[in-house]
Amino acid sequence: MAVSLLEHEVSDLCLGKPALRSLALTTTVAEALFALKNCDDNFLSVWNCDHTEKISKDYKGNCEEEGCGVGECKCVGKVSMVDVICYLCKDENLLFPSDALKAPVSVLLPEIPGMVVHVEPTSSLLEAIDLILQGAKNLVVPIKTRYSSRRKQHQKLSITSPTIHNGREFCWLTQEDIIRFFLSSIGLFAPLPALSVDTLGIISTEFLTIDYHSPAISKLEAISRSLADETSVAVIDSDGILIGELSPFTLACCDYSVAAAIATLSSGDLMAYIDCGGPPEDLVKVVMARLKERGLEGMLQEFTNSSCYSTTSSCQSQSSSSSDEESRPTPQSVHCIDQEESIVGP
Repeated sequence: MAVSLLEHEVSDLCLGKPALRSLALTTTVAEALFALKNCDDNFLSVWNCDHTEKISKDYKGNCEEEGCGVGECKCVGKVSMVDVICYLCKDENLLFPSDALKAPVSVLLPEIPGMVVHVEPTSSLLEAIDLILQGAKNLVVPIKTRYSSRRKQHQKLSITSPTIHNGREFCWLTQEDIIRFFLSSIGLFAPLPALSVDTLGIISTEFLTIDYHSPAISKLEAISRSLADETSVAVIDSDGILIGELSPFTLACCDYSVAAAIATLSSGDLMAYIDCGGPPEDLVKVVMARLKERGLEGMLQEFTNSSCYSTTSSCQSQSSSSSDEESRPTPQSVHCIDQEESIVGP
């Protein structure tokens, strides 16, 4: 089995992988939020690029295609809507959400080293597995590509275009990609396919939980951790019976105004709020009332404005919300960074 795995390289798992969409490390949280809402991906990679000129005078190659004219670019992490939501749920940010949105996107990155690791396409699959076992969540792999000036011009016009770093596009591999590859090669693991999951011991009995009636914000750290661990927070009753879950993957599909719901609702009500059918209007009213009771005027304004995009009925009953929305400044557009342009036009 080991010999068969050694024959595979990381590039074998990258076939058909889409190129990464990216943000510069200097991007603000508001700009990252705008990009997340306008990209199809649940995650956006964050890059720290040194664009200092590094070309030798004797070099005769084609720098347009090879990217020799720029410095090092490194992916330093990834962000999702859940990161933004958890960030806005912090006490100081609930009071002044508009100020929180002006912070650099680096405040969203978890302080966990080694979660994102660069690897070469020629690296062996076993090397990739070792990195995953050491805690890496994403392996960043270059994609061989030709970068034409026509394509470059097209990218500048598109918010969701893949990023070009030093003339190369990148994709990333996750734990799920490795597992899928193993499943497609299940014959290598005989007699493992005949064994039960219980016998193999691959189901963890250690998981994050929250009581159905407990305030959702009391487990904010658990929600952030579940995102990093790629799991969910189990919602249980007083007898320890599973009622449901708070999934970071469901939260990633929500609007950032869910931060107000987390700050004011119980975990049970939050499950109903983030249900795929959309938030019930009665819960929307509860959130608004509790924000007002707690004096969170800034978050109340953000929540009211955001609700107008998803709940038509609540907007119709909030005549003042329309005027607020018209006077509210439009967030800046975020272009995925390339080797010449790292941010953003109005």
